[in-house]
Amino acid sequence: MQDPVLYIVIPCYNEEAVLPVTSGLFLEKLRALTAAGKIADSSRVMFVNDGSKDSTWAIIQGLSAQDKHFCGVCLSRNRGHQNALLAGLMTARQFADAVISIDCDGQDDINAMDEMVDEFLAGVDIVYGVRAKRETDTWFKRTTAEGFYHVMRLLGADVVFNHADYRLMSRRALDALAEFKEVNLFLRGLVPLVGYRCSSVYYQRAERIAGESHYPLKKMLALAFDGITSLSVKPLRIITAAGALVSAVSFLAIIWTIVTKLCGYTVQGWTSLICAIYFLGGVQLLSLGVIGEYVGKIYSETKARPRYIIQETTWEEEESPPKK
Repeated sequence: MQDPVLYIVIPCYNEEAVLPVTSGLFLEKLRALTAAGKIADSSRVMFVNDGSKDSTWAIIQGLSAQDKHFCGVCLSRNRGHQNALLAGLMTARQFADAVISIDCDGQDDINAMDEMVDEFLAGVDIVYGVRAKRETDTWFKRTTAEGFYHVMRLLGADVVFNHADYRLMSRRALDALAEFKEVNLFLRGLVPLVGYRCSSVYYQRAERIAGESHYPLKKMLALAFDGITSLSVKPLRIITAAGALVSAVSFLAIIWTIVTKLCGYTVQGWTSLICAIYFLGGVQLLSLGVIGEYVGKIYSETKARPRYIIQETTWEEEESPPKK
């Protein structure tokens, strides 16, 4: 049996500080897997430049010129991590039997790839890289991140706890993922929907090797909200339930008001009235905001704009990266 072709897909956005360091680590791992007879020599490390404003693309081009095991894809503009990752996955599946996605910062343990490849060779289509612990995170980040996974599960989304975007997918799993046409991408939730045989490998996450994180709290919250609204309609049902509860309480309050009036009690009621107005106004605005988020997603989906546009690659179209 011929050795499978593996592509390591790495989204990059303004990574000029860390790319020269981690690229060597990725190449070393690729060569080690090849030397062990697990993958073919035509395997590649594919960088996806997500509209970087620094010299990231120039570095990728230089790496590709120096070693045939590097190749690169450049998007026409910044489309965000999820779209850049999808662009790499969809491009790599044309040439590879399996694809491993990983971030460029070097925090994810690349040695976990050995076990991922072993699982793939044993017939597994999707192998999730899962953090065993979150000791390198601050208390705030650890609490909010784990809380996010718990909330997602409570809302009915099928996500793998403590798994980000470090995973292996077989070609047939990627072909199945290509059938999902969502414009609003949340791959951590979409990949489990593919099905097929899956497993997990556990690893320790290290500190970022160089550069700064491109996922501040604002982006993390946006990603979390995108994930929730893309995978679950339970927030809408919660609004419905809350509306029914408030209506029931309001009905009881009306009865109480009528009874007190008939009994001759005179109550000023200014404080209770103001509190009720503020409460109901806040509930209504929050409900409208959540509903508006879903309407906005429907608007984006109906336009069906392309999720990414590839501007150029490090290889000529007629000279695609060699297949196995």
